[in-house]
Amino acid sequence: MTGRLEGKTAVVVGAAGTNNAGQAIARRFAREGATVLVAGRKEEPLKALAEEIGGHFALVDIRHRPEVEALRDTALAKLGGRVDILVNCAGIGLLRPLEEVTEEDLELMSALQFKGVHHLLQAFVPVMAAQGGGAILQVSSATTDRVIDNHAAYIATKAAGDALIRCIANQYGAKGIRANSLVPGLMATPMTADAMQVPGLEARFAKEYPLGRIGTVEDLAAAAVFAASDECFMTGQALQVNGGLTLRRNPTSAELFGA
Repeated sequence: MTGRLEGKTAVVVGAAGTNNAGQAIARRFAREGATVLVAGRKEEPLKALAEEIGGHFALVDIRHRPEVEALRDTALAKLGGRVDILVNCAGIGLLRPLEEVTEEDLELMSALQFKGVHHLLQAFVPVMAAQGGGAILQVSSATTDRVIDNHAAYIATKAAGDALIRCIANQYGAKGIRANSLVPGLMATPMTADAMQVPGLEARFAKEYPLGRIGTVEDLAAAAVFAASDECFMTGQALQVNGGLTLRRNPTSAELFGA
């Protein structure tokens, strides 16, 4: 029995963190038959992952357009001249009171979670359009819909990435391109590792999830397979891969930290 992505080629950006969402998606794509190139800023974990899944790797910092263009060229060379699937998992958390957010914080968040997304789309959309189509997935956050305290810069820049996805879906659907956002809630990842150490934090979040638990990177990877496959007749959508969190709310700071 063949996998659901048999014969597809995929680029997964943001796959350098140990057992993060990008790595989970790359592993699942490979199991489903795709040839995968993983990309990010750290060579050692990317190289190890590429060897594990029988794929390829490349270094990239998506804040810089020339590096993204080099990633595109490397992907085309390594993946037989086409990219069927592009997944962007790159992001950085910023949980800080509004009055303490610095200019440097804003520049970093904007460069990574808005400009970086634009760079990727600008580099890969013409390739996909020329080859007759493809699937683009942007990992977003449920906080763009159900806000959480002290997270404004993160939420705003994630929402900007979602807006870009909707624009691509609208303009390039006629070229065979589907573009969607995957929207997880709280997950155990390297980015959330410190927060997950707060006593009782996971339980306070879990009670707001109708399905009774927070999500996992494997949950997100399963959704990514569907959204990347030819079975998916969706575009311009925010797929809520968060156990129903967006039916309810995120806890407040007072509930989480007693402040």
